[in-house]
This record gives sequence, structure tokens and C-alpha cells, in this order.
Amino acid sequence: MGAVERQPCALLVSPPQSYRIAPYLQAAAQEGIELVVVSEGRHSLVSAVASGIHVDLTAPVPQALTKITTALKHRRVLAVLGTDDSTVELAACLADHYGLPGNTPASAQATRRKDIARQVMRHAGLPVPEFLVLDIEQPLIPQLQQFRFPGVVKPLMLSGSRGVIRVDNPVALQAAVARIRPILKRSGVSDEYETTHLLLERFISGPEYAVEAILSDGRLDLLAVFEKPEPLNGPFFEETYYIFPALLSKEVEQQVVDSLSAACAAYGLTQGPVHAEFRLAGGQVWIIEIASRTIGGQCARLLEMALGQRLESIVLRNAMGVYRKPARQPGAFGVLMIPTPGAGLLKRVEGIAKAAKIPGIEHIEISIAEGYEIEPLPEGQSYLGFIFARAATNREVQDRLRQAHACLRIIIAPVLPVTVSAVDTS
Repeated sequence: MGAVERQPCALLVSPPQSYRIAPYLQAAAQEGIELVVVSEGRHSLVSAVASGIHVDLTAPVPQALTKITTALKHRRVLAVLGTDDSTVELAACLADHYGLPGNTPASAQATRRKDIARQVMRHAGLPVPEFLVLDIEQPLIPQLQQFRFPGVVKPLMLSGSRGVIRVDNPVALQAAVARIRPILKRSGVSDEYETTHLLLERFISGPEYAVEAILSDGRLDLLAVFEKPEPLNGPFFEETYYIFPALLSKEVEQQVVDSLSAACAAYGLTQGPVHAEFRLAGGQVWIIEIASRTIGGQCARLLEMALGQRLESIVLRNAMGVYRKPARQPGAFGVLMIPTPGAGLLKRVEGIAKAAKIPGIEHIEISIAEGYEIEPLPEGQSYLGFIFARAATNREVQDRLRQAHACLRIIIAPVLPVTVSAVDTS
């Protein structure tokens, strides 16, 4: 008998609760590709997670790699994608194992670890703010080495601005570190170095932008540059508005492409999605961070509006070697990541129907279920929800998002402490 042909598939390595699983599954179905989910959660309510390959994502990579490749010994793997910062390194190892185009594990690690990223960029001679890695188990002041404030202190590995705090002097730094400590303890990170060290870097004053791009064999293709019209000066850095297209001159946009390409090359990134943040200051592009994954939350929907294609389809086709540059749609587009106004239990969000009637509002989604506990930054880790809009100009988009947001009334109940009374057993 002849050898049985191995069935082709693509792999999606993802935390079980990732926003990105469903869009990737929909994109794969649209492209006619079977997508096998590699995740935790054997008993997940998401069928693709429950029926996928189950691994401990906190386990050493060689251990996880062995389990995954053993489970796939009768399959032909065509592409590997990592959805989140916590899984891009394992995805890179899998791509390497199967001889597929992809980033090296070291380059994926650089996108996940902010301290390594800064060291890589400095070594490559790229513009990088003054920075220090602080050991928070040791006295802080002796470690500052003439550091010039104001600065920004941040965990080495968290995303979504969680634990990121501006500090204007050593006293503020000590207070910020005290606030970040419990965030690290609750983060679920098990690496001792990552839970005992923080990055302190000089604050760069200037407008901030976000970038979505695709790498194919080391060549960077810019998909979108988003304006962040509200100033992000601290003390916390909650992102709210993303507006597309960013109103940059062709010269500045080319400078962004050149700077981001050089940074990706320094990291060793050659393949797949790139999400980056940068600031413009003193005529210079300052890369704040680069992630080797797509944009977070539900913001990929904004790309679909602006490009006429699902972002996950673009990424999946690129991984399969059939990337086609999408065409930009006319008009302006925006998303408001609904700020969390306070801590407590979310009772309800009123005014959604009224907000949805604002001209240009395309979609409103509340991502947190009623009854769940919510918390603003720097402790919070989930967006309350998203409002999407389109209009003729950037100003109109932002105005319509503001009008819709003003319609919402977010009802939060306090979390009451639970006390246990002593039981009289006499």
C-alpha cells in the first residue's frame, strides 16, 4: 500500500481567551484552510480550542514543541501563526521546526521583552531613549546613574499599557514601583527575572501613532498608520482613539517605513504581521515598541473597514506565500477604545441604542459581560468595549466617536469586601 497523504493545515498558537481566535478561524474558513488551534483549555466553550492541541503555554518551549509535533505527525503544516505576545516565541519555534518562513525564536523574544528590544536597538545604532533596567528587589536610587527625568517605568512583558506609569522624579518612581509590584504578582508571569525587573526609559514628548504592517521575506509593507489624536502624556497611557489615515506627509511616512524596517532588521524579524507604536519628536521617529502580531483587542475591525479586507485573511495569505497588498478604501475611519471610568462590578452600559444612531457609527461592542469586575489602567487589562465609525474626514470621525461615547452611561457597582465571622463552636 502507498503512503497515506498527510492532510494539510495551518497552526494558530493562542491563549484560550484571545480576541483573535474567532477572526482567524473565520479568515481560514473563507480561504479554505483548515486551522488547528494550539492552546490551553481542553474544556473551552470555543469548539476549535476544545478540539485543538492542548499544551501548557507556560511550560518550557522544548516540552511544548514535542507535544505539538507528536500530535501533528500525520499532518502537513503549511503555516504557523502566533496571536499574542505570549505565544509568538512558540510559534516561531514551530515554524523553524517545519522549515517554514518565519521569525527566529530570538527575534520573537525581542518583541515580547521590552528590555531586550531596547538593547537590540541601541546595539544597532538606532534612535532609542535613555533607558535602565531596574532590579526592584534592590534599592532604586543607587541604580538611577544620573538618569534624566521625566521617565516612563513599565513591566518588561505586559501589553496594553498595563503597569506603564510616567514618573517625573525619584520619589514618583518609588511610588510607581510600589504600585506595579501587585500588578506583576497578578499577571500570571512565572519568570523570576520578569517579575523582579522593570524598564525605566526617558519620556519622549510628541504625538504618538500606531502602525500595522506586513513583513514578507524581510520586506516591510505598510498597511496603515493610525493617529492617536489625544495627547498621551501620562501619568497613565490609556489608548482611546485610533484614526485612519494618519495625516503625515509622504516624506514623514517614508521616514516611518525606513525607521520601522531598520528596527525589524535589528530584531531579526523577517516574516508576518507587525504592530508598532512610535512618536515624532525633534524631526525624529522614535520607535516605542514593536510586536510580531496583529493589533490588539477588536481593533482589527478598523483595518477591515479601511482596507476592505479582513486583517487576519491578509496575514494568513502572507503566511501561505500568497500575499497581495490591499487597496485603501476612500474616506476616514476610527475606533474609540471605551475608557474604563472606574473600578468595580459592571452592572450595565446604558445608551448604546442612542449612540448607534449617531451618523457614521458602524458598530458598538461592549466586551465585558455584566457582573464582571473592571479596573482602569494601570492595573486594568481589558478594554470595556469599542465604537467604530467612518466619515469623510478625520475630524468628522473623531467628532462622531465623541458624540457616541457621550451617549453612554456606564453603571459600576462597588466591590464589597467579604468578611468571615468567627463561628462559635462552644
